[in-house]
Amino acid sequence: QITAALAAFPGSSFQAYELPQDDSDAVRVIVDRGGEATRVYVHPQSLMILHSVAEGDRLMRWIFRIHGELLMGNRGSAIVELASSWAIVMIATGLFLWWPRGASRLGGIIYPRLRNGPRVFWRDIHSVTGLWVSGFALVLLLSGLPWAKFWGDYLRNVRRLTGTAAVRQDWTNGALPRPVRGGGREAGEHAGHGTASDRERGGARPEVDLTAVDRIVATVGPLGLAPPVVIGPPGVRGVDGKTNDAWSAKSVAANRPLRVDLVMDPATGAIRSRSEFRDRHVIDRVVGTGIALHEGRLFGWPNQLLGLLTAAGLILLSVGAVVLWWRRRTPGVLGAPRVLVPAKFSFGVLALVVAFGVYLPLFGASLLLILIVELLVLRRIPPVRDWLGLQPVASQPAESPMEAAAD
Repeated sequence: QITAALAAFPGSSFQAYELPQDDSDAVRVIVDRGGEATRVYVHPQSLMILHSVAEGDRLMRWIFRIHGELLMGNRGSAIVELASSWAIVMIATGLFLWWPRGASRLGGIIYPRLRNGPRVFWRDIHSVTGLWVSGFALVLLLSGLPWAKFWGDYLRNVRRLTGTAAVRQDWTNGALPRPVRGGGREAGEHAGHGTASDRERGGARPEVDLTAVDRIVATVGPLGLAPPVVIGPPGVRGVDGKTNDAWSAKSVAANRPLRVDLVMDPATGAIRSRSEFRDRHVIDRVVGTGIALHEGRLFGWPNQLLGLLTAAGLILLSVGAVVLWWRRRTPGVLGAPRVLVPAKFSFGVLALVVAFGVYLPLFGASLLLILIVELLVLRRIPPVRDWLGLQPVASQPAESPMEAAAD
């Protein structure tokens, strides 16, 4: 099967073989064609080539790039990270400002009051929906940060400084490069969550004995590892270019806690070593579990339904916010409506924002930039200042967006 895939693309080299889940499934062989990984679908009996597609052109790769970087590379990743960071801060500060103090009724807290007029209805729709969806929304937003370019690098640097860095991180952050390897590092619906390939380390892959695959399949097949399971040949190890003969067999299941890595002996097909998810550092286990939850793969369709309901709740939350602003807006002013009570300084909100500025550095930098631009530019241009509802530089602001949101 592998030889048929290689023969279909002269000059290609073998990168990975995926174990079929059923005898009638097409065999998936990943080959390297001039530095680009190509997935080849082979009929298991006739060896006919049924289909082929470059790993970077697969539909799920496109969806992943839209979701994570808006097809704009690292610039798009920064935009997505900014949106996620501000969403986290808006949810947390909204809960802080809204949290009921001394309330004796559940109406407007657990369930919306539907018969108290449109003003109370929309306020309750916003606040009650926010209460119900905030927890899982925060989990979804936080679990997506390790993929972002800036925050992902931030995490890597912190782990290096604290001595908790993994030898091989199980996910990538920032824009995904065109995949060079298949195997466990590039396989799966979100291909690209691995480390640099052997080619990127500066070495060429050696010739391999393909008969080793038959021996390894005979050993790995009966183990019942969570699919997909991929088998890869040895590659260049380290900058000195030295190689060893160890093959790899690994489960790259989307439910990451089920993943298993095996080091295989090509001569006998025996397992030399086994590494499971529970053997990884606690940070890698937390991030891996969060990724599975983020993708709706941790506990099946209920996980996906919960994600769908959370997304719908966030849309309803946003719609309610717009309706509330529209009903209370000052004509001709985009800014937050004025509140009826004087603004009060809150050490709690200040501490929360500072903490988020440290934990989410891109948010902190953007917040400082916005404050500087507002004070030095926007407040000094009367038409812009009035349209945004800002106070002149010389006067004290009578309100804040947070206090307006609390009202």
